[in-house]
Amino acid sequence: MEESSLFDHLTELRTRLIKSLIGIFICFLALVYFSNDIYEFLAEPLQKFLPINSSMIATEVASPFLAPLKLTLFVSLMISMPYFLNQLWAFIAPALYRNEKQISGYIMVSSVLLFYVGIAFTYFLVLPLVFGFFTSSAPEGVMVMTDINSYLSFVLGMMFAFGLAFEIPILIFLLVWSGITSPEVLSEKRPYVIVACFTVGMLITPPDIISQTLLAVPAWLLFEVGLIAAKVLLSKKGNY
Repeated sequence: MEESSLFDHLTELRTRLIKSLIGIFICFLALVYFSNDIYEFLAEPLQKFLPINSSMIATEVASPFLAPLKLTLFVSLMISMPYFLNQLWAFIAPALYRNEKQISGYIMVSSVLLFYVGIAFTYFLVLPLVFGFFTSSAPEGVMVMTDINSYLSFVLGMMFAFGLAFEIPILIFLLVWSGITSPEVLSEKRPYVIVACFTVGMLITPPDIISQTLLAVPAWLLFEVGLIAAKVLLSKKGNY
């Protein structure tokens, strides 16, 4: 009986994963025709700072074809993320209590929205400031001509870093909800958290003070938001 139940769960998990992959593939097929347009949109924060006679370049033969496809696949993953989480939720929800379902549902929705906000924050605020600084600091006589593959890796890395940084409130909420720590203990560690934010910002961002500060300050503020959410959780925990 237990083996049959385990087999049923594994079969359902496989079905959910296949559906998620199909969803990603459908998004990719719908967007692949516009892959060059999507790349041009991503490259806009850099291109508007390039000198008049400068442009982006491709140093590898297949780069003009593969770089837009890689970006389109990434966009497909981001668009289909809610569907993937819905499939994951449909798999784990039957095993949760009613109060756990409520909290888990809020956490899933909030985590996706915060990750999207982190990506938007990177594109609309961080990248223009960073590229404006880099292009303006180029020595005289040096033509700024960025490789499209290098640019894609750099931008996606920045977006992923800021997307994860914006998940800090969720992390704080989970730590308190699980009983690992408390808001009071985290408040006492605030000076260390601030130092850690700037240290991580220094390690995972380009070596300029602008991008480091733009990651560290929001991370600290999101830590404070997580503390507030955790305190609200504790005040209402008796209702769950």
